[in-house]
Amino acid sequence: MFERQDRSDIIEAVAVAGPVVAAVTAEIAGEVSLPEAWDRVRRRLRAELGEDVFSSWFARVEIGGLVDGVAYLTVPTRFLKSWLEAHYAERLRAHCVAELAAANGIVLSVRQVARDPAPVIVRETVAARPRPAAPAPVAGAAPVESAGQPCERDLVDACGTVLDRRLNFQSFICGKSNQLAFAAAERIAAAPAGSTPYNPLYLHAGVGLGKTHLLQAIAQDARSHGKRVAYFTADRFMYGFVAALKSQTALAFKEKLRGIDLLIVDDVQFIQGRSIQQEFGHTINALIDAGKQIVVAADRLANDLEALDERIRSRLGGGLVVEIGELDEALRAKILSSRLETLQAAHTSFHVNPDVIAYVARVVATNGRDLDGAANRLLAHATLSGQAVTMETAEAAIRDLVRTREPRRVKIEDIQKLVATRYNVSRADILSERRTAAVVKPRQIAMYLSKALTPRSLPEIGRRFGGRDHTTVLHAVRKIEKQIAEDRLLHDEVDLLKRMLQE
Repeated sequence: MFERQDRSDIIEAVAVAGPVVAAVTAEIAGEVSLPEAWDRVRRRLRAELGEDVFSSWFARVEIGGLVDGVAYLTVPTRFLKSWLEAHYAERLRAHCVAELAAANGIVLSVRQVARDPAPVIVRETVAARPRPAAPAPVAGAAPVESAGQPCERDLVDACGTVLDRRLNFQSFICGKSNQLAFAAAERIAAAPAGSTPYNPLYLHAGVGLGKTHLLQAIAQDARSHGKRVAYFTADRFMYGFVAALKSQTALAFKEKLRGIDLLIVDDVQFIQGRSIQQEFGHTINALIDAGKQIVVAADRLANDLEALDERIRSRLGGGLVVEIGELDEALRAKILSSRLETLQAAHTSFHVNPDVIAYVARVVATNGRDLDGAANRLLAHATLSGQAVTMETAEAAIRDLVRTREPRRVKIEDIQKLVATRYNVSRADILSERRTAAVVKPRQIAMYLSKALTPRSLPEIGRRFGGRDHTTVLHAVRKIEKQIAEDRLLHDEVDLLKRMLQE
Protein backbone atom coordinates (compact mmCIF):
# COMPACT_ATOMS: atom_id res chain seq x y z
CA MET A 1 0.00 0.00 0.00
CA PHE A 2 2.83 2.41 0.80
CA GLU A 3 6.24 2.39 -0.93
CA ARG A 4 7.05 -1.28 -1.34
CA GLN A 5 3.40 -2.18 -1.74
CA ASP A 6 2.59 0.30 -4.54
CA ARG A 7 3.40 -2.12 -7.36
CA SER A 8 1.53 -5.01 -5.75
CA ASP A 9 -1.42 -2.71 -5.07
CA ILE A 10 -1.64 -1.78 -8.76
CA ILE A 11 -1.60 -5.47 -9.66
CA GLU A 12 -4.17 -6.18 -6.95
CA ALA A 13 -6.37 -3.29 -8.08
CA VAL A 14 -6.32 -4.53 -11.68
CA ALA A 15 -6.91 -8.12 -10.63
CA VAL A 16 -9.66 -7.28 -8.17
CA ALA A 17 -11.24 -4.42 -10.12
CA GLY A 18 -11.33 -6.70 -13.16
CA PRO A 19 -12.94 -10.05 -12.33
CA VAL A 20 -14.20 -9.18 -8.86
CA VAL A 21 -15.70 -5.78 -9.61
CA ALA A 22 -16.99 -7.02 -12.94
CA ALA A 23 -18.72 -9.74 -10.97
CA VAL A 24 -19.97 -7.11 -8.55
CA THR A 25 -21.36 -4.80 -11.19
CA ALA A 26 -22.05 -6.98 -14.22
CA GLU A 27 -22.15 -10.74 -13.75
CA ILE A 28 -23.01 -13.15 -10.98
CA ALA A 29 -22.95 -16.46 -12.84
CA GLY A 30 -23.49 -17.21 -16.48
CA GLU A 31 -25.87 -14.67 -17.98
CA VAL A 32 -27.34 -13.40 -14.73
CA SER A 33 -26.21 -9.91 -13.77
CA LEU A 34 -26.01 -8.65 -10.21
CA PRO A 35 -29.03 -6.31 -10.61
CA GLU A 36 -31.08 -9.16 -12.06
CA ALA A 37 -30.14 -11.50 -9.23
CA TRP A 38 -30.93 -8.79 -6.67
CA ASP A 39 -34.34 -8.29 -8.33
CA ARG A 40 -34.96 -11.99 -7.75
CA VAL A 41 -34.14 -11.57 -4.06
CA ARG A 42 -36.58 -8.65 -3.89
CA ARG A 43 -39.31 -10.67 -5.59
CA ARG A 44 -38.78 -13.51 -3.11
CA LEU A 45 -39.11 -11.11 -0.17
CA ARG A 46 -42.21 -9.45 -1.62
CA ALA A 47 -43.91 -12.80 -2.22
CA GLU A 48 -43.00 -14.14 1.22
CA LEU A 49 -43.74 -11.06 3.35
CA GLY A 50 -46.42 -9.24 1.39
CA GLU A 51 -46.45 -5.84 -0.25
CA ASP A 52 -46.96 -3.82 2.94
CA VAL A 53 -44.01 -5.28 4.83
CA PHE A 54 -41.81 -5.21 1.75
CA SER A 55 -42.60 -1.56 1.03
CA SER A 56 -41.98 -0.56 4.64
CA TRP A 57 -38.64 -2.30 5.18
CA PHE A 58 -37.09 -3.58 1.95
CA ALA A 59 -37.98 -1.14 -0.82
CA ARG A 60 -34.95 1.06 -0.08
CA VAL A 61 -32.42 -1.74 0.39
CA GLU A 62 -29.80 -1.74 -2.37
CA ILE A 63 -26.95 -4.10 -3.15
CA GLY A 64 -23.51 -2.52 -3.24
CA GLY A 65 -21.43 -5.48 -4.32
CA LEU A 66 -20.44 -9.11 -3.87
CA VAL A 67 -16.87 -9.64 -2.65
CA ASP A 68 -15.39 -12.88 -1.30
CA GLY A 69 -18.84 -14.39 -0.94
CA VAL A 70 -20.18 -11.47 1.11
CA ALA A 71 -23.12 -9.46 -0.27
CA TYR A 72 -22.85 -5.81 0.78
CA LEU A 73 -26.31 -4.30 1.20
CA THR A 74 -26.94 -0.62 1.89
CA VAL A 75 -29.84 1.27 3.44
CA PRO A 76 -30.47 5.00 3.84
CA THR A 77 -30.77 5.23 7.63
CA ARG A 78 -29.20 3.76 10.75
CA PHE A 79 -32.66 2.97 12.12
CA LEU A 80 -33.51 0.84 9.08
CA LYS A 81 -30.16 -0.94 9.36
CA SER A 82 -30.76 -1.74 13.04
CA TRP A 83 -34.31 -2.94 12.37
CA LEU A 84 -33.32 -5.25 9.54
CA GLU A 85 -30.41 -6.68 11.54
CA ALA A 86 -32.71 -7.34 14.49
CA HIS A 87 -35.71 -8.78 12.61
CA TYR A 88 -34.85 -9.89 9.07
CA ALA A 89 -31.10 -10.55 8.88
CA GLU A 90 -31.38 -14.34 8.59
CA ARG A 91 -34.18 -14.11 6.02
CA LEU A 92 -32.17 -11.64 3.93
CA ARG A 93 -29.11 -13.86 4.16
CA ALA A 94 -31.03 -16.98 3.11
CA HIS A 95 -32.51 -15.34 0.02
CA CYS A 96 -29.18 -13.79 -0.97
CA VAL A 97 -27.44 -17.16 -0.66
CA ALA A 98 -30.19 -18.72 -2.78
CA GLU A 99 -30.06 -16.17 -5.61
CA LEU A 100 -26.54 -14.68 -5.59
CA ALA A 101 -24.00 -17.16 -6.87
CA ALA A 102 -21.14 -17.78 -4.39
CA ALA A 103 -22.80 -15.66 -1.68
CA ASN A 104 -22.49 -17.05 1.84
CA GLY A 105 -23.23 -14.02 4.00
CA ILE A 106 -24.40 -10.41 4.06
CA VAL A 107 -23.25 -7.11 5.57
CA LEU A 108 -25.63 -4.18 6.05
CA SER A 109 -24.33 -0.62 6.09
CA VAL A 110 -25.74 2.89 5.88
CA ARG A 111 -25.11 4.51 2.53
CA GLN A 112 -24.16 8.14 2.39
CA VAL A 113 -25.76 10.90 0.35
CA ALA A 114 -22.40 11.63 -1.26
CA ARG A 115 -21.05 8.38 -2.67
CA ASP A 116 -17.48 9.35 -1.95
CA PRO A 117 -15.71 6.22 -0.71
CA ALA A 118 -13.23 8.29 1.28
CA PRO A 119 -12.74 7.49 4.96
CA VAL A 120 -13.78 9.80 7.75
CA ILE A 121 -10.68 12.00 7.81
CA VAL A 122 -11.08 15.28 9.60
CA ARG A 123 -8.80 18.04 10.83
CA GLU A 124 -9.44 20.83 13.27
CA THR A 125 -6.96 23.37 14.66
CA VAL A 126 -6.46 23.98 18.35
CA ALA A 127 -8.09 27.38 18.01
CA ALA A 128 -11.17 25.98 16.30
CA ARG A 129 -14.53 26.50 17.96
CA PRO A 130 -18.09 25.36 17.15
CA ARG A 131 -19.20 26.68 13.76
CA PRO A 132 -15.78 28.01 12.66
CA ALA A 133 -14.95 29.29 9.22
CA ALA A 134 -14.17 26.45 6.86
CA PRO A 135 -10.60 25.26 7.55
CA ALA A 136 -7.99 25.16 4.87
CA PRO A 137 -8.00 21.93 2.88
CA VAL A 138 -5.66 19.22 4.07
CA ALA A 139 -4.02 16.85 1.63
CA GLY A 140 -5.74 13.51 1.77
CA ALA A 141 -8.33 14.74 4.24
CA ALA A 142 -12.00 15.58 4.06
CA PRO A 143 -12.82 18.92 5.73
CA VAL A 144 -15.32 19.20 8.55
CA GLU A 145 -18.68 20.53 7.45
CA SER A 146 -19.64 23.73 9.22
CA ALA A 147 -23.22 23.85 8.04
CA GLY A 148 -26.11 21.51 7.48
CA GLN A 149 -25.41 19.53 10.60
CA PRO A 150 -28.29 17.24 11.57
CA CYS A 151 -27.96 18.09 15.24
CA GLU A 152 -26.09 20.70 17.25
CA ARG A 153 -24.38 17.99 19.25
CA ASP A 154 -22.93 16.25 16.17
CA LEU A 155 -19.70 16.73 14.25
CA VAL A 156 -20.21 15.64 10.65
CA ASP A 157 -17.40 15.03 8.20
CA ALA A 158 -17.73 15.44 4.46
CA CYS A 159 -18.58 11.74 4.09
CA GLY A 160 -21.53 12.05 6.47
CA THR A 161 -20.23 10.02 9.40
CA VAL A 162 -21.19 11.51 12.75
CA LEU A 163 -19.11 12.12 15.84
CA ASP A 164 -21.30 12.91 18.82
CA ARG A 165 -20.01 15.94 20.74
CA ARG A 166 -21.45 14.47 23.95
CA LEU A 167 -19.11 11.47 23.78
CA ASN A 168 -16.04 13.24 25.13
CA PHE A 169 -13.58 12.68 27.96
CA GLN A 170 -15.43 15.10 30.25
CA SER A 171 -18.65 13.06 30.09
CA PHE A 172 -16.95 9.68 30.52
CA ILE A 173 -17.50 8.25 34.02
CA CYS A 174 -14.43 6.49 35.42
CA GLY A 175 -14.24 3.58 37.81
CA LYS A 176 -11.94 0.68 38.60
CA SER A 177 -13.09 -1.31 35.57
CA ASN A 178 -12.25 1.35 32.98
CA GLN A 179 -9.64 3.68 34.46
CA LEU A 180 -6.70 2.08 32.63
CA ALA A 181 -8.49 2.33 29.28
CA PHE A 182 -9.41 5.95 30.02
CA ALA A 183 -5.83 6.89 30.96
CA ALA A 184 -4.43 5.27 27.80
CA ALA A 185 -7.04 7.00 25.65
CA GLU A 186 -6.25 10.42 27.13
CA ARG A 187 -2.50 9.89 26.64
CA ILE A 188 -2.94 8.97 22.97
CA ALA A 189 -5.30 11.86 22.24
CA ALA A 190 -2.94 14.43 23.80
CA ALA A 191 0.27 13.04 22.30
CA PRO A 192 1.79 15.19 19.54
CA ALA A 193 1.46 14.09 15.93
CA GLY A 194 4.09 11.48 15.11
CA SER A 195 4.20 10.22 18.69
CA THR A 196 2.77 6.75 19.33
CA PRO A 197 2.63 6.08 23.09
CA TYR A 198 0.94 2.69 22.69
CA ASN A 199 0.68 1.27 19.20
CA PRO A 200 -1.72 -0.18 18.51
CA LEU A 201 -4.10 0.40 21.41
CA TYR A 202 -6.60 -2.46 21.47
CA LEU A 203 -9.70 -2.04 23.66
CA HIS A 204 -12.09 -4.93 24.21
CA ALA A 205 -15.29 -5.17 26.22
CA GLY A 206 -18.87 -6.37 26.08
CA VAL A 207 -21.83 -4.35 24.87
CA GLY A 208 -22.55 -0.99 26.50
CA LEU A 209 -19.38 -0.67 28.58
CA GLY A 210 -17.98 2.45 26.93
CA LYS A 211 -15.77 1.39 24.00
CA THR A 212 -17.42 3.67 21.45
CA HIS A 213 -17.55 6.56 23.94
CA LEU A 214 -13.78 6.35 24.44
CA LEU A 215 -13.05 6.05 20.72
CA GLN A 216 -15.12 9.10 19.89
CA ALA A 217 -13.53 11.00 22.78
CA ILE A 218 -10.07 10.17 21.42
CA ALA A 219 -11.08 11.33 17.93
CA GLN A 220 -12.50 14.64 19.12
CA ASP A 221 -9.71 15.45 21.56
CA ALA A 222 -7.03 14.52 19.00
CA ARG A 223 -8.67 16.85 16.48
CA SER A 224 -8.60 19.65 19.02
CA HIS A 225 -4.84 19.13 19.21
CA GLY A 226 -4.52 19.62 15.46
CA LYS A 227 -4.13 15.97 14.49
CA ARG A 228 -5.66 14.45 11.39
CA VAL A 229 -8.00 11.64 12.40
CA ALA A 230 -9.68 8.86 10.42
CA TYR A 231 -12.59 7.32 12.33
CA PHE A 232 -14.26 4.20 10.97
CA THR A 233 -16.85 1.74 12.10
CA ALA A 234 -16.22 -1.72 10.65
CA ASP A 235 -19.17 -1.49 8.27
CA ARG A 236 -18.04 1.99 7.12
CA PHE A 237 -14.57 0.65 6.30
CA MET A 238 -16.06 -2.27 4.35
CA TYR A 239 -18.51 -0.02 2.51
CA GLY A 240 -15.73 2.39 1.57
CA PHE A 241 -13.49 -0.36 0.25
CA VAL A 242 -16.26 -2.08 -1.75
CA ALA A 243 -17.37 1.27 -3.20
CA ALA A 244 -13.76 1.99 -4.17
CA LEU A 245 -13.50 -1.37 -5.92
CA LYS A 246 -16.74 -0.74 -7.81
CA SER A 247 -15.61 2.68 -8.96
CA GLN A 248 -12.05 1.43 -9.61
CA THR A 249 -10.62 4.00 -7.20
CA ALA A 250 -9.03 1.55 -4.77
CA LEU A 251 -5.65 3.25 -5.01
CA ALA A 252 -7.19 6.64 -4.27
CA PHE A 253 -8.98 5.12 -1.29
CA LYS A 254 -5.63 3.94 0.06
CA GLU A 255 -3.97 7.27 -0.65
CA LYS A 256 -6.60 8.97 1.50
CA LEU A 257 -4.97 7.32 4.48
CA ARG A 258 -1.42 8.52 3.73
CA GLY A 259 -1.59 11.84 5.54
CA ILE A 260 -3.44 10.93 8.72
CA ASP A 261 -1.98 10.91 12.22
CA LEU A 262 -4.50 8.65 13.92
CA LEU A 263 -6.65 5.76 12.66
CA ILE A 264 -9.57 4.62 14.84
CA VAL A 265 -11.65 1.53 14.00
CA ASP A 266 -14.65 0.42 16.08
CA ASP A 267 -16.20 -3.08 16.19
CA VAL A 268 -13.35 -4.65 14.23
CA GLN A 269 -14.89 -8.09 14.83
CA PHE A 270 -17.36 -7.33 12.01
CA ILE A 271 -14.75 -6.87 9.28
CA GLN A 272 -15.35 -9.69 6.79
CA GLY A 273 -14.06 -10.82 3.42
CA ARG A 274 -10.58 -11.91 2.40
CA SER A 275 -9.80 -8.88 0.19
CA ILE A 276 -11.10 -6.41 2.74
CA GLN A 277 -9.17 -8.05 5.57
CA GLN A 278 -6.02 -8.00 3.46
CA GLU A 279 -6.46 -4.29 2.80
CA PHE A 280 -7.15 -3.65 6.49
CA GLY A 281 -3.97 -5.52 7.39
CA HIS A 282 -1.93 -3.58 4.81
CA THR A 283 -3.34 -0.32 6.19
CA ILE A 284 -2.43 -1.15 9.78
CA ASN A 285 1.09 -2.28 8.87
CA ALA A 286 1.78 0.74 6.69
CA LEU A 287 0.55 3.24 9.25
CA ILE A 288 2.46 1.66 12.12
CA ASP A 289 5.61 1.51 9.98
CA ALA A 290 5.11 5.22 9.23
CA GLY A 291 4.83 6.06 12.93
CA LYS A 292 1.07 6.67 12.92
CA GLN A 293 -1.14 5.77 15.90
CA ILE A 294 -3.77 3.01 15.62
CA VAL A 295 -6.69 2.53 18.04
CA VAL A 296 -9.00 -0.46 17.60
CA ALA A 297 -11.96 -1.75 19.63
CA ALA A 298 -13.74 -5.10 19.59
CA ASP A 299 -15.97 -7.22 21.79
CA ARG A 300 -13.28 -9.76 22.70
CA LEU A 301 -9.54 -10.39 22.70
CA ALA A 302 -7.83 -10.20 19.32
CA ASN A 303 -6.76 -13.85 19.51
CA ASP A 304 -10.43 -14.84 19.91
CA LEU A 305 -11.49 -13.14 16.65
CA GLU A 306 -11.27 -16.40 14.73
CA ALA A 307 -12.88 -14.94 11.58
CA LEU A 308 -10.09 -12.34 11.36
CA ASP A 309 -6.84 -13.10 9.53
CA GLU A 310 -4.20 -14.46 11.89
CA ARG A 311 -1.65 -11.81 10.87
CA ILE A 312 -4.08 -9.04 11.78
CA ARG A 313 -4.83 -10.67 15.13
CA SER A 314 -1.12 -10.93 15.85
CA ARG A 315 -0.54 -7.28 14.93
CA LEU A 316 -3.44 -6.04 17.07
CA GLY A 317 -2.41 -8.19 20.01
CA GLY A 318 1.15 -6.89 19.86
CA GLY A 319 0.32 -3.45 21.26
CA LEU A 320 -1.33 -2.34 24.48
CA VAL A 321 -4.36 -4.55 25.08
CA VAL A 322 -6.84 -3.23 27.64
CA GLU A 323 -10.08 -4.81 28.78
CA ILE A 324 -12.93 -2.59 29.93
CA GLY A 325 -14.48 -4.67 32.69
CA GLU A 326 -18.03 -5.00 33.94
CA LEU A 327 -19.48 -1.99 35.75
CA ASP A 328 -19.43 -2.42 39.51
CA GLU A 329 -22.31 -1.10 41.60
CA ALA A 330 -20.53 2.11 42.61
CA LEU A 331 -19.72 2.93 38.99
CA ARG A 332 -23.27 2.15 37.90
CA ALA A 333 -24.57 4.57 40.54
CA LYS A 334 -22.24 7.31 39.27
CA ILE A 335 -23.31 6.73 35.68
CA LEU A 336 -27.00 6.72 36.57
CA SER A 337 -26.65 9.89 38.65
CA SER A 338 -24.94 11.61 35.72
CA ARG A 339 -27.72 10.58 33.33
CA LEU A 340 -30.41 11.76 35.73
CA GLU A 341 -28.68 15.13 36.25
CA THR A 342 -28.76 15.68 32.49
CA LEU A 343 -32.48 14.88 32.37
CA GLN A 344 -33.19 17.05 35.39
CA ALA A 345 -31.56 20.03 33.65
CA ALA A 346 -34.24 19.79 30.95
CA HIS A 347 -37.10 18.84 33.31
CA THR A 348 -36.79 20.93 36.46
CA SER A 349 -39.66 19.19 38.25
CA PHE A 350 -38.10 15.78 37.76
CA HIS A 351 -36.27 14.50 40.84
CA VAL A 352 -35.02 11.08 41.95
CA ASN A 353 -33.87 10.60 45.52
CA PRO A 354 -30.60 8.80 46.35
CA ASP A 355 -32.34 5.68 47.69
CA VAL A 356 -34.02 5.10 44.33
CA ILE A 357 -30.75 5.71 42.49
CA ALA A 358 -29.00 3.18 44.72
CA TYR A 359 -31.78 0.64 44.13
CA VAL A 360 -31.71 1.01 40.34
CA ALA A 361 -27.90 0.82 40.26
CA ARG A 362 -28.04 -2.38 42.29
CA VAL A 363 -30.64 -4.25 40.19
CA VAL A 364 -29.74 -3.03 36.69
CA ALA A 365 -26.40 -4.80 36.56
CA THR A 366 -25.86 -5.28 32.84
CA ASN A 367 -24.38 -2.27 31.05
CA GLY A 368 -24.52 1.48 30.52
CA ARG A 369 -27.21 1.30 27.85
CA ASP A 370 -29.61 -0.36 30.26
CA LEU A 371 -28.84 2.39 32.77
CA ASP A 372 -29.77 4.94 30.08
CA GLY A 373 -32.99 3.02 29.55
CA ALA A 374 -33.70 3.03 33.29
CA ALA A 375 -33.20 6.81 33.50
CA ASN A 376 -35.53 7.39 30.54
CA ARG A 377 -38.19 5.12 32.02
CA LEU A 378 -38.08 6.96 35.34
CA LEU A 379 -38.50 10.27 33.50
CA ALA A 380 -41.39 8.95 31.42
CA HIS A 381 -43.26 7.60 34.45
CA ALA A 382 -42.74 10.85 36.34
CA THR A 383 -43.81 13.18 33.53
CA LEU A 384 -46.71 11.09 32.23
CA SER A 385 -48.22 10.35 35.65
CA GLY A 386 -47.34 13.69 37.25
CA GLN A 387 -46.24 11.84 40.39
CA ALA A 388 -42.95 11.81 42.25
CA VAL A 389 -40.58 8.91 41.64
CA THR A 390 -40.85 6.50 44.57
CA MET A 391 -39.37 3.09 45.12
CA GLU A 392 -42.64 1.52 43.98
CA THR A 393 -42.86 3.51 40.75
CA ALA A 394 -39.17 2.83 40.08
CA GLU A 395 -39.73 -0.92 40.45
CA ALA A 396 -42.62 -0.75 37.99
CA ALA A 397 -40.72 1.46 35.53
CA ILE A 398 -37.64 -0.74 35.22
CA ARG A 399 -39.26 -4.14 35.62
CA ASP A 400 -38.32 -5.23 32.10
CA LEU A 401 -34.68 -4.35 32.71
CA VAL A 402 -34.37 -6.58 35.76
CA ARG A 403 -36.45 -9.50 34.56
CA THR A 404 -34.88 -12.90 34.99
CA ARG A 405 -32.99 -13.73 31.84
CA GLU A 406 -32.40 -17.25 30.65
CA PRO A 407 -28.73 -18.12 30.89
CA ARG A 408 -27.17 -18.09 27.46
CA ARG A 409 -26.17 -21.31 25.79
CA VAL A 410 -22.56 -22.08 26.63
CA LYS A 411 -20.23 -23.57 24.02
CA ILE A 412 -17.32 -25.85 24.82
CA GLU A 413 -15.05 -23.52 22.80
CA ASP A 414 -16.09 -20.61 25.04
CA ILE A 415 -15.24 -22.66 28.14
CA GLN A 416 -11.83 -23.62 26.77
CA LYS A 417 -10.98 -20.01 25.85
CA LEU A 418 -12.08 -18.57 29.19
CA VAL A 419 -10.27 -21.20 31.26
CA ALA A 420 -7.13 -20.82 29.15
CA THR A 421 -7.16 -17.04 29.66
CA ARG A 422 -7.87 -17.38 33.37
CA TYR A 423 -4.96 -19.77 33.96
CA ASN A 424 -2.52 -18.11 31.56
CA VAL A 425 -2.23 -21.00 29.15
CA SER A 426 -3.31 -21.30 25.53
CA ARG A 427 -6.31 -23.17 24.21
CA ALA A 428 -3.85 -25.25 22.19
CA ASP A 429 -2.21 -26.30 25.49
CA ILE A 430 -5.55 -27.50 26.84
CA LEU A 431 -6.16 -29.57 23.70
CA SER A 432 -2.59 -30.92 23.60
CA GLU A 433 -1.06 -34.02 25.14
CA ARG A 434 0.98 -31.99 27.63
CA ARG A 435 0.70 -33.37 31.16
CA THR A 436 2.39 -30.70 33.25
CA ALA A 437 0.50 -29.50 36.32
CA ALA A 438 0.11 -26.00 34.83
CA VAL A 439 -1.90 -27.50 31.96
CA VAL A 440 -3.61 -30.53 33.51
CA LYS A 441 -5.55 -28.58 36.12
CA PRO A 442 -7.06 -26.02 33.68
CA ARG A 443 -7.87 -28.88 31.29
CA GLN A 444 -9.72 -30.78 34.02
CA ILE A 445 -11.60 -27.66 35.11
CA ALA A 446 -12.62 -27.01 31.50
CA MET A 447 -13.86 -30.61 31.18
CA TYR A 448 -15.81 -30.28 34.43
CA LEU A 449 -17.46 -27.04 33.25
CA SER A 450 -18.25 -28.61 29.87
CA LYS A 451 -20.11 -31.40 31.63
CA ALA A 452 -21.87 -29.02 34.03
CA LEU A 453 -22.88 -26.28 31.58
CA THR A 454 -23.47 -28.04 28.25
CA PRO A 455 -25.70 -30.94 27.20
CA ARG A 456 -22.77 -32.73 25.55
CA SER A 457 -22.07 -36.35 26.40
CA LEU A 458 -18.79 -37.53 27.89
CA PRO A 459 -17.57 -39.04 24.57
CA GLU A 460 -18.43 -35.79 22.74
CA ILE A 461 -16.60 -33.70 25.33
CA GLY A 462 -13.60 -36.01 25.01
CA ARG A 463 -13.55 -35.54 21.24
CA ARG A 464 -13.64 -31.75 21.69
CA PHE A 465 -10.64 -31.97 24.02
CA GLY A 466 -8.17 -33.36 21.50
CA GLY A 467 -9.82 -36.73 20.90
CA ARG A 468 -9.65 -38.01 24.47
CA ASP A 469 -11.53 -41.04 25.76
CA HIS A 470 -14.75 -40.53 27.76
CA THR A 471 -13.11 -42.17 30.79
CA THR A 472 -10.55 -39.35 30.85
CA VAL A 473 -13.37 -36.81 30.98
CA LEU A 474 -15.17 -38.75 33.73
CA HIS A 475 -11.97 -38.88 35.78
CA ALA A 476 -11.50 -35.11 35.40
CA VAL A 477 -15.11 -34.37 36.38
CA ARG A 478 -14.96 -36.53 39.50
CA LYS A 479 -11.58 -35.12 40.53
CA ILE A 480 -12.73 -31.49 40.26
CA GLU A 481 -15.99 -32.30 42.07
CA LYS A 482 -13.95 -33.76 44.95
CA GLN A 483 -11.53 -30.83 45.06
CA ILE A 484 -14.36 -28.28 44.99
CA ALA A 485 -15.90 -29.94 48.03
CA GLU A 486 -12.62 -29.73 49.93
CA ASP A 487 -11.09 -26.46 48.69
CA ARG A 488 -13.12 -23.29 49.24
CA LEU A 489 -10.85 -21.18 47.02
CA LEU A 490 -11.24 -23.56 44.11
CA HIS A 491 -14.99 -23.67 44.72
CA ASP A 492 -15.21 -19.88 44.45
CA GLU A 493 -12.96 -19.83 41.39
CA VAL A 494 -15.06 -22.39 39.51
CA ASP A 495 -18.26 -20.63 40.58
CA LEU A 496 -16.92 -17.36 39.16
CA LEU A 497 -16.08 -19.06 35.87
CA LYS A 498 -19.63 -20.44 35.71
CA ARG A 499 -21.13 -16.98 36.20
CA MET A 500 -18.84 -15.44 33.59
CA LEU A 501 -19.84 -18.09 31.05
CA GLN A 502 -23.57 -17.77 31.73
CA GLU A 503 -23.81 -13.97 31.71
